[in-house]
Amino acid sequence: MISRAESAAATRRALLDAAAELLDSGGLDAVTLRAVGARAGVTRGAPYRHFPDKESLLIAVGTRAWDTLGDRMQALRAEPGLSAAEKIRGGLMALIDIGRFQPHLYKLMFSNPPGDPTALARAAQRSQTEFLAVVADLVGEQDARRYAALLISSANGIAGLEASGQLPDPKWGGVCAEDLTDTLVDMIAGKSRHA
Repeated sequence: MISRAESAAATRRALLDAAAELLDSGGLDAVTLRAVGARAGVTRGAPYRHFPDKESLLIAVGTRAWDTLGDRMQALRAEPGLSAAEKIRGGLMALIDIGRFQPHLYKLMFSNPPGDPTALARAAQRSQTEFLAVVADLVGEQDARRYAALLISSANGIAGLEASGQLPDPKWGGVCAEDLTDTLVDMIAGKSRHA
């Protein structure tokens, strides 16, 4: 028999899944507590028992996305067969892929919700800490923060150029996100070898 706590957790997961699907298909405007409840197949009141308002629901969706990215980065970090540069590339491409395949979620992850402007920045901490550790493996502790910030902000720019349709412009010579990510990682790796 399923306990009340297990049932509540399953309902919460279903609501988060439904909200993420609505966000992917229609953006922030498509996500309402009523639409999420209908999509999840729960009673009308169920979403309101788990989330006081739309913002709280969206923060939970964004937090879950950061948690998933943190899990991915932790798995990359623990992979003994990959070099630090390969782990960095994998982490950057995981972030860029969210921008590529779930642009509304990506935008949400980097937003500052009015009711709790630092909620998603706090949610990003584990992912960013894992990434920082891998960068430190490549460049050393002293330079890790600077290079990690450069890499993440560059990945954000790459995702933005790709999302806007500007990256494929012939003026950039036919590069893609993967090419730019490789170039970035190679530059950082080369710099660390010369330090």
